[in-house]
Amino acid sequence: MADPTHTIHVDVVSAEESVFSGEARFVALPGESGELGIYPRHTPLITRVRPGSVRIEKADGGEEFVFVAGGILEVQPNRVTVLSDTAIRGKDLDEEKAGQARAAAEEALKNAKSEIDIAKAQSELAVMAAQFAALRRYREKK
Repeated sequence: MADPTHTIHVDVVSAEESVFSGEARFVALPGESGELGIYPRHTPLITRVRPGSVRIEKADGGEEFVFVAGGILEVQPNRVTVLSDTAIRGKDLDEEKAGQARAAAEEALKNAKSEIDIAKAQSELAVMAAQFAALRRYREKK
């Protein structure tokens, strides 16, 4: 087992499943006010997470990438929890499905009848743009 003074337990959870659970040396993710980097013994924090990549530097030296479509981050000195409606492992990101979802969001934006419809379509487009960026980052690291 990894030395607990040099690692932090990380859980990334979607509405459907636990996407990642394990020990890490470092976690980076897009916080509400900018990119966050979290090491063991970090000051407690709760903030919103923007759509994008959660990069987990695992205790064994490997890296794990998880795309999240926004959510909530809770940091305790020995634990990081990311809660998101949608979380997808980097290896499971599908460019074709993401492209179809982006096309559907663009179509919804064109056909929007109200400010609420426009805001919803713009939000979906932002999530799709973040998913494509996460996919590119994941492929670059492979």
